[in-house]
Formats: sequence, structure tokens, C-alpha cells
Amino acid sequence: MKNHLEITRNWVEKIVIGLNFCPFAKPVFIKNQIKFVLSEAKNPDELTKDFLEELNFLTGIEGDDTETTIVIHPFVLEDFVDYLDYVDYANDLVYQAGLEGTFQIASFHPDYQFEATEPTDIENYTNRSPVQMLHILREDTLEKAIKTYPNVEDIPSNNIAKLKEIGLDGLQKLM
Repeated sequence: MKNHLEITRNWVEKIVIGLNFCPFAKPVFIKNQIKFVLSEAKNPDELTKDFLEELNFLTGIEGDDTETTIVIHPFVLEDFVDYLDYVDYANDLVYQAGLEGTFQIASFHPDYQFEATEPTDIENYTNRSPVQMLHILREDTLEKAIKTYPNVEDIPSNNIAKLKEIGLDGLQKLM
């Protein structure tokens, strides 16, 4: 059986990049500038320690070395509502550290569900990952990428259209 790091790396490569869900992911993936971290945390306090460690790591280095970190935490926050509460808490930690505007968190979870959707709605799969994770992004890098990408506001609707075209069966085959 594949480990959580390998599963996540494959998901990023085949789904996020392969389906072009995030047009900004491929360059940093190819340059090996995404740090994949497996948290062994069994509770939110342990996850907070790992999250802050990665936030401090990213704060202390240049983006040329590591652009972004994905903290994979398969043993904690399996319940989606608990996960969303924790994402709010993690955003508060970024703010309290004085790093608002420097970093932001993208959230991915196996049971991700957007507000006003049903659990089985295909658009939820734009943020469904094989394992729950917190993706720490550098805002300045994201802003630069957005400036060079035409019609960035169309990315979500394009992703949903892709998913509808592929269908759930096709997506599961890719995963």
C-alpha cells in the first residue's frame, strides 16, 4: 500500500496538475519547490505544533528553495466540520504571528463540501484530496502568478466544467 506522502504527491501530479485545477502548481512541482510534510499528529494540539513548525520554516527561507508546504495529517481532523473549524484556527494563528498577507492556507479534505452543495455534487471534488491537509501558500508568489494568468476568476468554473465532463467514474480512475 502506498504511503500518505506518495498518495498526496500522486494526487497533486495527476489531479491538481494533470487536470490543471491549479494552473500555478506545475512550475513549483517541476522545480521540486513543494514541501510535502507528513504530520503524525493524533490531536489538534500536535497538529498545531507541526503547522507552526512549517510556518516558521517557510518564514525563514526564500521561495526559490521552497515555495509552499503541504502538511498532510491523516490521523487528525477526519471529520470535515472539525477540520473547517481547525482551518479557521490555523488562519488565526497566521494572523497572530503577524503573517497575514504573507501566507494563506488552502484547504483540502476527503469529504470537502462547499456551502449550498450536496455531498455528492461534483464541484466538491475540486477541493477533495485523498487525505486531509493544510496547504501553506506564499501570497506574494500567488499574486505574481495571478497577474500573469488570463481570466483567473474563471478557474473555479473551468474546474467544475472539467469535472462534469470527466464524471465521477473518470475522476476515480485517475485517482
